[in-house]
Amino acid sequence: QRGRAGPRAAGAARRKKRAPEPGRNKATVKGRVVKSAIEEYHKKKPVNHLRENLQYMLKGRLVADKAVTEQVLAQNRGRKSKDQPPEKTEKKKPEGTVFTEEDFRKFEREYFGIP
Repeated sequence: QRGRAGPRAAGAARRKKRAPEPGRNKATVKGRVVKSAIEEYHKKKPVNHLRENLQYMLKGRLVADKAVTEQVLAQNRGRKSKDQPPEKTEKKKPEGTVFTEEDFRKFEREYFGIP
């Protein structure tokens, strides 16, 4: 024999179930507040924060330089060709002719010999 009542007695004392604590039974209806479906709907209804957000954003009206914004955009842009913006090509204006109708008629007479 070992000590007190042997090795089994010590283990049995540890494994003893605790007495259930006195608490309310979750299955009962007593004390339960009936919630209105309309109140639940209004609680979960999405709220539109657009007006407050616009006021907040318009409040701090600090505009950065165009060069700074371009630099930030360039740094955040991807390196792949698909991420690069298309290069802007300046449209050439169709150049008007320097000659007048009178000059053309004069050239016709001199070159083709038509009077």
